[in-house]
Amino acid sequence: MLPLKNRLKKKTDLERVFKEGKGIREDFLLLKFTKNNLETSRFGFVVGQKVAKKAVLRNKIKRRLREAVRKKLSEIRVGFDGVWVALKGSETKNFEEIKAAVKKILQRGKLT
Repeated sequence: MLPLKNRLKKKTDLERVFKEGKGIREDFLLLKFTKNNLETSRFGFVVGQKVAKKAVLRNKIKRRLREAVRKKLSEIRVGFDGVWVALKGSETKNFEEIKAAVKKILQRGKLT
């Protein structure tokens, strides 16, 4: 599970990332990120109803994304807030494909 200090929980933080953040898209994932001037990097996860109607499936996608980010946490540079948005097609991907997409996005955004 992603540690509490690495989670974006407040609505204002999420809105700030969406407003000010830079976006990187890779197939079925989007990462919006911006600097946060803190000692840690924090992340939020969004899966809309357009991606999966059932909450069970949306939560499954979020759990997989959280785990993929948690495994990369030690490599991610500090001082960033990011929001991972699952797009159409993510409901059919397995964990390995999600991990690969997360890695690719982090490299493209120069966050690792």
